[in-house]
Amino acid sequence: MSERPNIPVIRTNEDSADELLAELREKLSPRGDVVSPAGRQRTQELFGEPLTPQQVVERICQDVNTDGLTAVVDYTQKLDQVDLRPETICVSPAELADAHANADTEYLETIRRVRDNIREFQSGMLNRDFELKRTAGQGAVQLRQRYRPLRRVGICVPGGAAAYPSTLLMTAVPAQTAGVKEIAVVAPPTAFGSYNGHLLAACHELGITEVYRIGGAQAVAAMAYGVEGIERVDKIVGPGNLFVALAKRHVFGEVDIDSIAGPSEVVVIADETARPEFVASDLISQAEHSPGSGVLITWHEPLIEAVQDHLATQLARLERGDLARQGLEDFGALILAKDAAETARLTDEIAPEHLHISMDEPEPMLDQIQNAGAIFLGHFTPVAFGDYVAGPSHVLPTGGTARFAHGLCANDFLKQSSVIHYDQAACEHGASDVERLAAVEGLTAHSASVSIRLK
Repeated sequence: MSERPNIPVIRTNEDSADELLAELREKLSPRGDVVSPAGRQRTQELFGEPLTPQQVVERICQDVNTDGLTAVVDYTQKLDQVDLRPETICVSPAELADAHANADTEYLETIRRVRDNIREFQSGMLNRDFELKRTAGQGAVQLRQRYRPLRRVGICVPGGAAAYPSTLLMTAVPAQTAGVKEIAVVAPPTAFGSYNGHLLAACHELGITEVYRIGGAQAVAAMAYGVEGIERVDKIVGPGNLFVALAKRHVFGEVDIDSIAGPSEVVVIADETARPEFVASDLISQAEHSPGSGVLITWHEPLIEAVQDHLATQLARLERGDLARQGLEDFGALILAKDAAETARLTDEIAPEHLHISMDEPEPMLDQIQNAGAIFLGHFTPVAFGDYVAGPSHVLPTGGTARFAHGLCANDFLKQSSVIHYDQAACEHGASDVERLAAVEGLTAHSASVSIRLK
């Protein structure tokens, strides 16, 4: 029999449960200063001192802001071991067209179907201009909320361990649905990144003409500050490694960002109706991101033993089984709760990126839960449908941030302005309230700006 992964089993009725649960939550909330011995050695070699990841990112961003494209090219050579010239950083229109022409027909049909699914869902939730008219004495007040798309957006597409055309779809299509006209894509200069035919073909299919062969913190900085040949953007979205996440945090305020993403994660809530082989596959599917986390919460104790057996069997036969095993052992847990109510409470405390409620009747459990990025109901809705084809974006809050954050959507590419119009009679009618509040706050010029308009 295949070896079971060494995943912690936490029983909430035991004294150690609170400590183990707190440790799990901390693991899922990366602090940005943990690095492997090999990573520390490489940092020492490149920078001449043992910098933390945060310090590395600050150095890179500062250099790109100061030296522009020269720094981007230099760091691409140092970090990616790729020599690029300014004229080769941008993927040419011919390369995009060739990738599309050489792409498999069925693959392109899938891209189109997924694009349409995303566009349909995102269009349905899109904010529209809102208008309110109010009488004020003998006067009229007109209030509006106006939405306008961002002019220019940058998208980070990973390309280290795998190619991710799905990330392109889940970021670019919501932006296009919102009306964004200019989209710049950055992907590392790797076979899975900006040299990947599937990714380039998807860019061409979506009408994206700006694709740059840069990744990491230097790509984020280039889009945030603007360098020769790459105009600055208004917002940066898309996932990446720790350095990409820290770089996005560093440039926030210079530009907007979607989130600061940590390891991919799923919490599976399952009862006696769940099939253990399904649950095991759900846990593995996020753990294979490496790093990735899979957590089972159940009050049906026999399920834990059965899931452990199926994890062992499935990990042994999967291509990325070793990576998924490591993810489950480092970031996973099997939690035995007292009942459904405690399960809901624990889930809200974790506030997972993905929540899969694997129950015959999932709606009552759903009603008890407040915090989750994306929620999947029933035994036949694996997270992979949300990752690839359903329509909501798979760019989701991680590390417990689903307590206050939501997944990326078309509305995140809209900026809104209030529009206020008082006629003279309405101005006179509301003046006393303005004057009274301004007096309380000691802002006499505010009051005067109103009283000067009175008859």
